[in-house]
Amino acid sequence: MRKKLGLVLPVMVCVMAAAGFALIEGSIPDELNVVKGSGQEKLALNLPMVEQKTVEVGGREESNIPEGRVKISCSLLGVLPIKDIHVNIVEEQRVIPGGEPIGIYMKTQGILVVGAGTVGGLDGLDYEPALHVVQSGDYITAVNGRPIKSKEELMQQVNESGGREVVLGVRRNGKSENLKLSPVRTGQEEYKLGIWVRDDAQGIGTLTYVDQNNQFGALGHGISDVDTGGLLSLAGGALYHTDILSVVRGERGAPGELSGVIRYREEERLGDIRENTEKGIFGTANEKLRAMASSAPPVKIAYKQEVEEGPAEILCAVDGQVREYGARIEKVFLNSQDANKSMVIRVTDPALLEKTGGIVQGMSGSPILQNGKLIGAVTHVFIQDASSGYGIFIENMLGQ
Repeated sequence: MRKKLGLVLPVMVCVMAAAGFALIEGSIPDELNVVKGSGQEKLALNLPMVEQKTVEVGGREESNIPEGRVKISCSLLGVLPIKDIHVNIVEEQRVIPGGEPIGIYMKTQGILVVGAGTVGGLDGLDYEPALHVVQSGDYITAVNGRPIKSKEELMQQVNESGGREVVLGVRRNGKSENLKLSPVRTGQEEYKLGIWVRDDAQGIGTLTYVDQNNQFGALGHGISDVDTGGLLSLAGGALYHTDILSVVRGERGAPGELSGVIRYREEERLGDIRENTEKGIFGTANEKLRAMASSAPPVKIAYKQEVEEGPAEILCAVDGQVREYGARIEKVFLNSQDANKSMVIRVTDPALLEKTGGIVQGMSGSPILQNGKLIGAVTHVFIQDASSGYGIFIENMLGQ
């Protein structure tokens, strides 16, 4: 037994040491941005047992690092090298924080295939013409070589086939493919392929910021299809004015939501969506949105190393007017692999907790401020605790 313990204990110690080293390494960011002249390039990360040494750019050994950067070398107890942090020296940035509810409309780039199913033929039999041919997440871009942009065009082309085999041009995982299907006759002049499709998406979210170049960011996360879970491929889209009519409070196990009316009229349009990414939606604000945002003064942005556990504020308009509500940063993840989950936030304001229960659907994108700076945006709510959720660092959104 002693011999066995003598063999096992060293192995366990090595495993625990390796796990601890990996944990420390994983908590250290690969890269940081700091404002020129702020002195933060010599910042302390306050990690246990980690010593830091700042190396100025310019030496021969640093010749591969671009100008305007420094390097922070991190080591365990000053002996075992862990990781080098590259620090970018950047100019100060200011943006106008949002908080206003927005209506979102997006057109997909191609017609999204949600799934395949059974269709009843005119002969009374059931058919599955698309089974094992199309896949959920495919985007149909053409029929028989003719480009299409809407569900209506797809239906028209299939009906005009007269039951003859059609060739669908699809984009799958970024690659183009041609798929052959035989439509099923379901009526006198009606044919179907047995696929469920979608060509647009809409919903309510929150504006995060408008910058000095009239570019906006919102949501803090991308718009994904509710059925496939994949990020929607964007062909175009717009923001619209929306009115919040009611709030469904969040409860344990049941997330709440903001309910409202989106004014899909040209005169209520607020801007054009340029990108749908994992870090939010981005685009150009028009005069209406710029006028709406100009009521708030620009604020400095804070980079992730400036975010600290402690009091913060959330801007949102659950009652139709943007207000500041108390919150608390519970945890900060400087090197999170998921940009949307860079920090844990908790709503502490009694008024917001009374009205919404905390964080609800539709609040995604709500700006988070700390020490007078914009540090990020709300992205997710915890299903089992509506008062808490995740946030994204503002630098991740602006870096997009």
